Amino acid sequence: MSALKDRLKNDLKEAMKSKDTFKRDVVRFLMSAIKQVEVDERRELSDEDIQRIIQKSVKQREDAAAQYKEGGREDLFEKEMKEAEILKSYLPKQLSDEELRAIIEETIKEVGASSMKDMGKVMGAVIKKTVGQADGKRINAIVKELLS
Repeated sequence: MSALKDRLKNDLKEAMKSKDTFKRDVVRFLMSAIKQVEVDERRELSDEDIQRIIQKSVKQREDAAAQYKEGGREDLFEKEMKEAEILKSYLPKQLSDEELRAIIEETIKEVGASSMKDMGKVMGAVIKKTVGQADGKRINAIVKELLS
């Protein structure tokens, strides 16, 4: 069993013991999303696979929060942001912009990218190197800046 899955199970138990219903519900939702993928694909997920599921969930929460903010629903906006924060706690430390820029510059040299036509190659390689450590939007923005 993956270390991340163990951590989630332990956090679920702790949330239940401390009667933290909000965290309990967020962790339960995440565990069910992981279980769903495992059942669908008939395999045990690695930490990397679980991180991808968490990233997807965080993105969904942030998108929903933006919609609620736009619609003037401050209560729901706060709830979505709190859920996103709990989920982010299970992801590796995010790279700073400087660290990410260095990785992207190195990757551009490795793949020999010279124009925007090579953006796909660069993005694919950078995403593999930074799994769980950087958001795709951040990577995309820096790659565009460096290739243009």
